[in-house]
Amino acid sequence: MMRSSKWIATVASIWIQCTCGASYAFGIYSSVLKSSQGYDQSTLDTVSVFKDIGANAGVLSGLLYSAVAVHRRRQRNNQYASFCGPWVVHVAGAVQCFAGYFLMWLSVTGVIHRPGVPLICLFMFVAAHAQTFFNTANVVTAVQNFPDYGGTIVGIMKGFLGLSGAMLIQVYQALFKGNPKIFLLMLALLPSFISLLLMCLVRIDERDTQGNKKQLNRFSTIALLVAAYLMIMIIFENIFTFPLWANVTNLILLLLLLASPLGVAAKALKDESSEGSPHSPLLNDHEDKEHDRAYEEEEEDREDLNVVQAMRTQNFWLLFIAMACGMGSGLATINNISQIGESLGYTTVEINTLVSLWSIWNFLGRFGAGFVSDILLHSRGWARPVWMIITLSTMTIGHVIIASGFAGNLYVGSVLVGVCYGSHWSLMPTITSELFGVGHMGTIFNTIAIASPVGSYVLSVRIIGYIYDKEASGEQNSCSGTHCFMLSFLIIGCVTLFGSLVASALFFRTKRFYKLVVLRRLHHSAGR
Repeated sequence: MMRSSKWIATVASIWIQCTCGASYAFGIYSSVLKSSQGYDQSTLDTVSVFKDIGANAGVLSGLLYSAVAVHRRRQRNNQYASFCGPWVVHVAGAVQCFAGYFLMWLSVTGVIHRPGVPLICLFMFVAAHAQTFFNTANVVTAVQNFPDYGGTIVGIMKGFLGLSGAMLIQVYQALFKGNPKIFLLMLALLPSFISLLLMCLVRIDERDTQGNKKQLNRFSTIALLVAAYLMIMIIFENIFTFPLWANVTNLILLLLLLASPLGVAAKALKDESSEGSPHSPLLNDHEDKEHDRAYEEEEEDREDLNVVQAMRTQNFWLLFIAMACGMGSGLATINNISQIGESLGYTTVEINTLVSLWSIWNFLGRFGAGFVSDILLHSRGWARPVWMIITLSTMTIGHVIIASGFAGNLYVGSVLVGVCYGSHWSLMPTITSELFGVGHMGTIFNTIAIASPVGSYVLSVRIIGYIYDKEASGEQNSCSGTHCFMLSFLIIGCVTLFGSLVASALFFRTKRFYKLVVLRRLHHSAGR
C-alpha cells in the first residue's frame, strides 16, 4: 500500500527536512531582532547561543521517539498502539516551531512590547529545539526502513537538513526580500504546516524489498543536483543583483528539483509491484528458513542499549569526545569565519560567499561520508569509525591552513573543515545505531550531539575569543593580521588531532565487533 511504503516515507521525510533547518537562516532575521529589541552585539550573541543549544539538545525528542515509535512496534496488539508512531514526534516539533517563531514575530512587530532577554532566549530555544524533533523522527525512521544502508540514508536526510537553510533563504529572496519580519512569520508557519501535512506518511516499514541501493542512489543523485544548483545560485547572488522575476524563477526551478524524489518513489513502487513480494516464505526452502529463524533469535537476544546503558560503556565516551573535538571545532570555525576574513583583509563579497558556501561543504560532508562509508563497509569491510579518523585528521590540516594566513587560505581551509564537519553529522548517528542498536538510537545520538555546542563554547569563547581579545587593540577592540587567529587555530588543530587519536581508540575497540556482528548482519541480509 502506498501509504505504508518506505519510499513514500523517504520522500515525506526529505520534504520535511528541506523546511526544518530554520536555525541556519538566523542571519536573515538577526538584524531586525537586534534593532527591534534594542540589543547590542553581545546580547544578540547570547540569543544565538540559545539557538545553538536548542538545535543540538535533542534528548527529549529521542526519548519521545523511543516511547511512541519503538515501543509501539513491540506492543502491536496494544489498544493504544494506533495512537503512537513517528507522527507524534512531528506534532511535538510542529507545536514548538510555531510557538517559538510566532512569539518572536509578535516581539519584533511590537505586538508583544519588548519582552526581556530571557524570554527572547526562551522563544529562540523552543523554535530551534523543534528542529531536533523533526530530525529525529525522520532520521531514525529512515534507518529502521533501510538498516543495511544506514550511512547512505542518514547522509541523505542530514544532507537535505544541511541544505534547508540555503533553500529557505531562496524563498526569502523570491518572496520576502527586504522584509525579514514576514520571513520570521513564514518560519513559524511553513515547517509546521509541511510536517503536519506529511507526518502520517513517515512510517516504519521493515519489509525486505529488492533494489534498496539502486533507489537510494537515485535519491542521492537528486540531492547532489539540488546542492549543485544551490551552489551556483549562491555564487551568482554574491556577484550579481537579480531582479524579482529572476529570484522567483530560481525558486520555481528549485521546487521542481525537490519534487523529483516523488518520481523515484513511484518507480520503486512500480518495480515492487511488477516483481511481486520479493522475499515470500514460499520461495525459501526449509534449510533457509531454519537459518533465518536461528539468526533472528540470535539478534533478538542482543538487546538494544538505552541511553543510560550506553553511557556506561567506553565506546559512548570515546564517540562523545571525538565529536566534541570535531563538531565543536567546526562550529567554532563557522561562528568566527567572518571575523577571520576581516582580520585577513577579505572583502565583504568574499566573506559572504565563504559563509554561504559553508552550507554546500557541510552538505557534501554529510552526504559523502554516509555514502562512501556504506560502499566500503559492504565491499571492503571497513569499520565505519575509520572515517572519523580520516575526517578528524583532515580537519587538523584545515585548521593549520586557516592559521597560516597565506593568500586564499580561508577558501581552502573552509572547504576542508566544512566537509569534515558535515561528515560527522552522518557518521555519528550511523555509528550509534550500529554500536548500540536502533531501539534507542534517537536518544543516544542526540545525547552525543550535545558535544557540538559544548566543544564550540570551549573553543570559541575560551580559546578563540580570549586570544583575539589579547591581540586586539584600539578603541574598537579590533585586530588585523595573521596573528589574530594563528595561535587559536593551531590550538584547535591540536584538539582535532587529539580527536583523531580518540577515534583511533574507538576503531580498534570496535573493529572485531564490526567484523563479527555488523558485517555478518549485512551478509545475512544480502544472502536472503
